[in-house]
This record gives sequence, C-alpha cells and structure tokens, in this order.
Amino acid sequence: MGNIVAIVGRPNVGKSTLFNRLMGEFKAIVDDFSGVTRDRHYGKAEWQDKEYTLIDTGGYVHNSTDIFEVAIRNQVKIAVEEADVILFIVDVQVGITDLDSAFANLLRRSKKPVLVVVNKCDTFEKENDSYEFYSMGFDKLFCISSGSGSGTGDLLDEIISLIPEEDLKITDAEEQLPKIAVVGRPNVGKSSFVNALLGEERNIVTDIAGTTRDTINSHYNFYGKEFLLVDTAGIRRKKKVNEDIEFYSVMRSLRALENCDIAILVLDAQLGLDQQDLNLVALAIKNGKGLVILVNKWDLMSKETNTARNFEMEIKEKLKPFDDVPIIFTSAIDKQRIHKAVEVTMQVYENRTRRITTSKLNEFIEKIMDAYPPPSNKGKFVKVKYVTQLPGRSPKFVFFCNLPQYVPDSYKRYLENKMREEYDFKGVPMTIYFRKK
Repeated sequence: MGNIVAIVGRPNVGKSTLFNRLMGEFKAIVDDFSGVTRDRHYGKAEWQDKEYTLIDTGGYVHNSTDIFEVAIRNQVKIAVEEADVILFIVDVQVGITDLDSAFANLLRRSKKPVLVVVNKCDTFEKENDSYEFYSMGFDKLFCISSGSGSGTGDLLDEIISLIPEEDLKITDAEEQLPKIAVVGRPNVGKSSFVNALLGEERNIVTDIAGTTRDTINSHYNFYGKEFLLVDTAGIRRKKKVNEDIEFYSVMRSLRALENCDIAILVLDAQLGLDQQDLNLVALAIKNGKGLVILVNKWDLMSKETNTARNFEMEIKEKLKPFDDVPIIFTSAIDKQRIHKAVEVTMQVYENRTRRITTSKLNEFIEKIMDAYPPPSNKGKFVKVKYVTQLPGRSPKFVFFCNLPQYVPDSYKRYLENKMREEYDFKGVPMTIYFRKK
C-alpha cells in the first residue's frame, strides 16, 4: 500500500538535500518527477525492503514575510492531511526562528507522527545545541547532516517503524475485486464521471469507510461488472479553492495510484494531455498498473470528420513508447460512453492478469525470432534458450540467453510489440528482461 512521508520546514534548512539523500543514497527505485507546478518533487524511496512515497514540499513557502502565514498553512495543511509521517526540518546553526515556531504550532495540532530533524549537526558541539529544539514540544528529535548523510540511518529506521502495515482496510471478499482509481488534474470531470457511474445506482453502492483520512472505496456492482473504485473521497470532497488544489490532487492521485490495479486517467478534451498527466502516466507504468485514458467533455468540442482520430494520434504520440492504451471519448454530464469506459477498463484488468503457458510462449517467440533474429554484435550472435512469464500482478517476461548484454532496446521493443499483437496486452505496461541462463 502507498505510504506518504512529507518533508516540511521553512526555506533553506536543507529540505531538498535531505530529499535527494533519502532518494539517491538508498537507490530510490523511481525517478523524482518534477515539473509539477513550482517544481515540487515526489518519488518512491526504499529502506529495509519497505517502500514509501517521499514528498519534498520545497517550493512552497514564500520568502516575503507578509504572506508567509498563508503559505505555511497551505503547505502544512496538505502535508498533514495526506502524509502518514511528517519530517519537520530545522537548522541547528540558526536555532529556532519565528517561522519554525509557526510551523511547530500548526504541526502540534495534527494527530500525525512528527519527527523533528535537526539538520547541519556535523560536530559534537552542534549536537549539544540541538537540545533547544525540544522546547517546541515534540518527543522525537533526530540530529543529522543531510550533506554527509550522518544520522540518516536512525531517522529512516524510525520512519519505517511508523509506516502502517495496512493502509486501507479492505475486507477479504473485496480483496479479490479489481481496484480501479480515477486520477487526473483538478476540474477535468473526475467527480462527474464517478457520480455518473454511481449516481442512479445509489441503492447498490456501498461506501466502505477506510482510514482516518476517510478514504472511501465505493463498491460498484452493476450490469454484471463488479469492482472497487479506490479512494473516491478526494473526488467527492470539495476542497476550498485557495488551498493549493493542484498539489493536493497530485498527492491524492499518488495514493490512489499506488493502491489500484487499473488507473483511469481523465483528461479535459479542451486541455489535452499535459506534463502533469504524463507524470501520472509515468508513475502508473513504473508501478506496473493498467491504464485507460478518458477524454471527458467531448460534447463541448467542435467536431469534423477526423477530430477524434487526430486527437487520439496526438495523445499516443506523447505517450510513446507506451502507446498501446485505450482512449475513450466521453461526456460524464450526458453519460455518453460511460458504460463503454467500464467495459474497456475491465478488459484491461483481464489483460493485466493474463498468463501465457511457457510452451505456447516459446513456440511463438521462436517463430518471430526466426523471422527477425537479434542483430549480431562484433560477430557474436544472441541465442535464446527459452522464455517464461514471471509470477506477479503485471506481465513480466524473462528471456534466458547466452549474451544478454548484446540485446539492443530497439529489439526488446520489437519483441514487446509482437507479443502485444499476439496476446492483447492493451493498456498494460510490460517488462522484458534478458538474463544469462
């Protein structure tokens, strides 16, 4: 399950350095995606085989003091509401500033675990100076130097001990159901889509209240289709517009994405696919989730003969190399093609869980590799002994061969495309590994 750890604190205390240290030093699995307005960073980090999502709320606090109250409030509010653990960073060289105290007041009111991280403690004297930060009223104090990395091990041990084992309480019967998340930017029509699905069928919808974040999973069971819509609370709860909605929705989407099998990415037909959407797509691919793209508000577009086809080609161009994704044009308000969206989503779920027997797979691969063998390298030829599908939730295949290092990416793409054609993995990221036998 996704667990979110947020780094907060005033400017220039070393938030980004700590973020990079926790992401990089310990071989973070996922790139940090910046490019989300004002360049905030989030990514997946790992410690002792436990994964968590780390968020650097960096570019948040404005330096001019007149509006700092508002800025801090928004930053901390969002972090407090969405994170499981909060790292509150302070600077031992400067001591406690008014800004630190303002942060502390807000954080003390939260019910979340807060770890005070005293940065730039690179000598024994500075560690002694760190005790003044206990006066802010938090129990846990960690002296670190994010530059050199000293002290970060203890901090990470503590973070991991605080991350809840089970994030969303889902009953056993529901555990078996496909989990679908509806993600996308604010105001693209996610709520209209969810309400169109669940609207009239209220009598057969049960809302399952989840964690303290009152996450709601909605159980859809209609027209012979049954699944869980994961985390629709963020969609239903209307937030005040002045809270940084964009960042809020990114955190929401991150959490929903980590807990689902298939993500439905909703776009506004008039805005198309932008960088933030691509970040969500990249995260879905990295996590091996199925993907369906819903182009909403299609009823508002002026259309000519090939409008839909051109629009689709434009989206696929941006998605490359992973462009084998179903794209559906809908209008949630008019309930146009809503059920088609459900059918396609369930088809993608089936594609993601498809298993191919080793004998069938080898027969097929042999045929296509005979037709177009891997290019030779320095007179050496790649010979594949056999292929097998790995167990797991998304399709991964291992090719055992004599010279795995000589297989170019372009050839891997060729194999992937052929396998997609043969076995229908539409909407599902696929991984191909070459290994020595």
